[in-house]
Amino acid sequence: MPVQRRAVLGASLLATAGATRLVHAQTRRPEETLRIGLLHDMSGPYRDIAGPTSVVCARQAIREFTAAHPGIGVELLVADHQNKSDVGLSIARQWFDRDGVDMVLGVSNSALAIALKSVVESKDKAHINTGAATSALTSEYCSANSIHWSYDTWCLSHATGEPLVRLGADSWFFITPNYAFGQMLQADTTHSVEGAGGKVLGSVAYPFPETTDYSAFLLKAQASGAKAVAFLGAGTDFVNAVKQAQEFGLMKGGRRFVGLTGYINSVMALGLPTAQGLTQTETFYWDLNPRTRAFMERVKGQLPANTYPCHNHAGDYAGLLHYLKAAAQIGVAKAKASGRDTVAAMKALPTDDDCFGIGEIRRDGRKLHPTYLFQVKAPNESRNPGDVYKVLAETSAERSFRPIADGACAMAKA
Repeated sequence: MPVQRRAVLGASLLATAGATRLVHAQTRRPEETLRIGLLHDMSGPYRDIAGPTSVVCARQAIREFTAAHPGIGVELLVADHQNKSDVGLSIARQWFDRDGVDMVLGVSNSALAIALKSVVESKDKAHINTGAATSALTSEYCSANSIHWSYDTWCLSHATGEPLVRLGADSWFFITPNYAFGQMLQADTTHSVEGAGGKVLGSVAYPFPETTDYSAFLLKAQASGAKAVAFLGAGTDFVNAVKQAQEFGLMKGGRRFVGLTGYINSVMALGLPTAQGLTQTETFYWDLNPRTRAFMERVKGQLPANTYPCHNHAGDYAGLLHYLKAAAQIGVAKAKASGRDTVAAMKALPTDDDCFGIGEIRRDGRKLHPTYLFQVKAPNESRNPGDVYKVLAETSAERSFRPIADGACAMAKA
């Protein structure tokens, strides 16, 4: 099917962000230039956790890499998948067949990420997923052509559920969007909570994406008496739910309101008076250590005021940078000829970047790094606009992600 007009317009408008690099790369022969397609939600409910900030972070990775490797050109194409698998697949096929794209970065949609597997494999391209959360991408849908960066449902659930039970939140209620990602995240979190000795008192599913009023669901959660109310939606859904949860007093009286897919972007949109006390998990925070602060210093001038990258954005930077390093190691010609070979080189090369530090990529394509359980600060605890988190618990890289033996990735077990 033809690419829909809005996706084309989104690509045209956002591609100008990489215009300097495109001009620079055009002075080289095509075989000396790597072409990257950044495929994200650029205009919908997940725009803030992907969108323009992902473009900035990807450009930063390209800038740093080409400064160290001036003989290699890198081009960045950008498109909006509109959270529609057919649109995203059409864009990817056009990129591979007409535009010579070597790697797709981002995605931020689990259904599209799963559907993309067969296309990427058939074209022998690479996919570095940084935004789609389903842990199936390193299980039954694992691929020798793909890497799963940033986080996944298993990581979010186990780095949230078990630590919170240990902190006393041993009874839970779930408010879950009625699609596959939400159901998987609820199942994974239930496993974590019960494995730590907690119990689930109930759950309710809300229609996605048409729900804006969560009052009925929040009242059910409040009536359950659960010590932890977990909201499993993201983006604007999450922002609306937190506002309404504050109105109902769900963050008072020792109860925790837990964002299983919460991001710093949501905190900034809500403001600390509304978001204070919120509990959520991320694998990156700009103010975590000297290296994350150094990364933030490099990109902040390219971002709107009071905009801070979340772990999706950090993954776009780190995943792309590592891909480019691996491509340089094996040679541009070989990297362009085979995404599978480039992914294998990424796995063999230790990871090291300012967002996630030193790490590795497993046989099943899972990138390993620590995960952090955060609590949002009260206004009087914050020193500056971006100082929003305090660490409640850290889960090591080895424990943050599902063991290979517990997954269904035949490639990794062979």
